[in-house]
Amino acid sequence: MKVLQAPLSENDVRSLRLGEIVYISGPVITGRDEMHIRALEYAKDGKAVPSGINGSVLYHCGPIMKKDGDSWAVVAAGPTTSARMNSLEAEMISVFDIRAIIGKGGMSTETSETMKTTGCVYLAATGGAAVTLAEGLSSVVGVEWLDLGMPEAMWKFNASRLGPLVVAMDAEGNSLYEAVRRSLKR
Repeated sequence: MKVLQAPLSENDVRSLRLGEIVYISGPVITGRDEMHIRALEYAKDGKAVPSGINGSVLYHCGPIMKKDGDSWAVVAAGPTTSARMNSLEAEMISVFDIRAIIGKGGMSTETSETMKTTGCVYLAATGGAAVTLAEGLSSVVGVEWLDLGMPEAMWKFNASRLGPLVVAMDAEGNSLYEAVRRSLKR
């Protein structure tokens, strides 16, 4: 078990091994389909994107948030099925130098190849553990693009031992999901 301190370096990411259990502390952002689309459109149009995207730990999550006065608190933060972002993720990783993706269910071979080239890992979070995972998001640092709706906005958190997370796709192109598929074909 490792506790990783974000922001992560390429060396941090490349040192992780398939199946390893990790926890993340430090900055984490959330992003689902609409956040990916907007960030990539902004980049294409030469517009500034919110701070925190470049070099991030990107959590595929549409958190349930509660506003208390001027501040926000996270109520639940379960992983979204990452395959929803397959058509966007390789470009997202390349354009914004994403170092780690947290989600559930894995991602495409194209995304895996981009992860291998750039130095990014996929960390699997347990579905159904939204309240427990929210406890690892110790404070809300900010929110961007709230006009997209609560689950699609880009939430910025300071994490404190977010996890446990499993290295399910490493920066060498290995994938637990592919290993399972191969074993089922035998």
